[in-house]
Amino acid sequence: MIVLGLTGSIGMGKSTTARLFAEAGAAVYDADAAVHALYGPGGAAVGPVEAAFPGVVVDGAVDRTRLAARVVGDPPAMARLEALVHPLLAAARDGFHARALASGAKVAVLDVPLLFETGGDRQVDAVVVVSAPESVQRARVLERPGITPETLDALLARQLADAEKRGRADYVIDTGAGLEPVRAEVARILAEVTAPDWVPPRDRRAAT
Repeated sequence: MIVLGLTGSIGMGKSTTARLFAEAGAAVYDADAAVHALYGPGGAAVGPVEAAFPGVVVDGAVDRTRLAARVVGDPPAMARLEALVHPLLAAARDGFHARALASGAKVAVLDVPLLFETGGDRQVDAVVVVSAPESVQRARVLERPGITPETLDALLARQLADAEKRGRADYVIDTGAGLEPVRAEVARILAEVTAPDWVPPRDRRAAT
């Protein structure tokens, strides 16, 4: 099974692209959804996070606003949180991988916003980056409730620059021209990576 990492900065169309991969037959892992499940009622992270940061659980779920107030700007606290959550996320990802293999999927796509930032690009066969012109990106994000230009700038400051992501990608999908070109590019990528003679870029890099 080929494993692709799918990433891109906020507002670049990653969620829509992930949906198109799923519609085309790929198994898709949504890292954000996995975090929501861990933090939600009955989630595996609820107890450990409350024990480490008392008062952040409300109605049986981690209140992410309260949690952010406890860890943002406090590197030791963030490190404690990551030490709790990252193994749980790894287990969720391993479970997804096992289910995808059992289903007979030829391609699995890991939809991970911070793929490069967390070193996840080293664990996939190839990386797909979604991108769009900056004007399109900003217009998309500023339509979201509660997002101001200052908020957007702060979010972007926590992520690798789009140009750097594109430079490190094996495939780049431009989402600025509408849905159908993206659908066509998804189909092209899937056809290429499932071809019998395709060599994963990770293997090519390791051989050099």
